[in-house]
Amino acid sequence: MKTGPKKQVGVIGAGACGEYVKNLAEKVGREIARRGAVLICGGLGGVMEAAACGAKRGGGVTLGVLPGSRREDANPWIDVAVLSGLGHARNALIAQSADALIAVDGEYGTLSEIALGLKMGKPVIVLESRWEIEGVHRAKTPEEAVELAFRLMKEI
Repeated sequence: MKTGPKKQVGVIGAGACGEYVKNLAEKVGREIARRGAVLICGGLGGVMEAAACGAKRGGGVTLGVLPGSRREDANPWIDVAVLSGLGHARNALIAQSADALIAVDGEYGTLSEIALGLKMGKPVIVLESRWEIEGVHRAKTPEEAVELAFRLMKEI
């Protein structure tokens, strides 16, 4: 019985972050894996690495869309590395490939992914965001963020 491709949830956030944000991202990744979805991220450090770590520790599959052309730049938790060679423009590939996006804190690159996701009609959930952005859904915990992402994916 063919069930079709798995859901794909993008986790976006800064390439460098503190322990508190890393812990949030790791919990988000673990929850995504627990629900059987593929985690998509930028494949590098910080939030991306923590989320991928959580997903792998939860038995999930991870895909990293790297900005460059070197597979070895991927963090050690990435199963499949897509070499985009696009720099920050890879954010459009992440947003387009994800069925929903969860932003954990973040910097301007994260902001661009949020905007692209919204423009593409994707559900965008933010956790620990300092920005007030019309159209995003706010979550207070990693579990709430993932629950909201899955609920919103069913609605589209």
